[in-house]
Amino acid sequence: MTTNADEPRAQVADRRRRRPPAGAAVLRADVTEAIRGAVFEELAAVGYARMSIEGIARRAGVGKTAVYRRWRSKLHLVLDLVSAIAVQGLPAPDTGSLEGDLRLLYEVTSRALRHPVASQIIPDLQAEAARNPEIAEAMQKAVREGQDGVASGIVAAAQRRGEVRDGIDPDLALDLISGPLYWRSVVIRSPKLPKGYLEALTRATAAGLKAL
Repeated sequence: MTTNADEPRAQVADRRRRRPPAGAAVLRADVTEAIRGAVFEELAAVGYARMSIEGIARRAGVGKTAVYRRWRSKLHLVLDLVSAIAVQGLPAPDTGSLEGDLRLLYEVTSRALRHPVASQIIPDLQAEAARNPEIAEAMQKAVREGQDGVASGIVAAAQRRGEVRDGIDPDLALDLISGPLYWRSVVIRSPKLPKGYLEALTRATAAGLKAL
């Protein structure tokens, strides 16, 4: 940086302090989010096996270097995104009743699972997890932690209200709450839920929890 010989030293030092960092010190948040969004789009369009850093960069409107500065491979990129889902989790329902909480959870979850991007990505990553232990571990962590936090919150609230007994098996409660909807939406990939399905599922799950 050139300076004017007549410029006071204090002003030169101040300009240098205010100069934004360059190189690896700069990881713009908007670029990071654009890359994350591009990963989801690329996964939905071509699947994990055909996904490439080049394709992600092209969708995000950035150079490959911008991607590699954040993640060293497409595997680490996908693992990071899957792990982030686990941290974010689902909003914990608080309707004041067990059936109300379950119904709200099922409405939110079913909408998310039926989203066109999610409906493409989740089965593809599950298939990839069968071949890649790292993806399998990340997927299990994302699904279990995301669902477990919400399910345990629903059960704990129901216990405080006296709707279910204390000391029920938390793993069995999680299976009862989360299993059926994932089975229909992710495993058999039913394109549309039958009319009244969520209401019936809510009643059945509530009855099952109360019977534990």
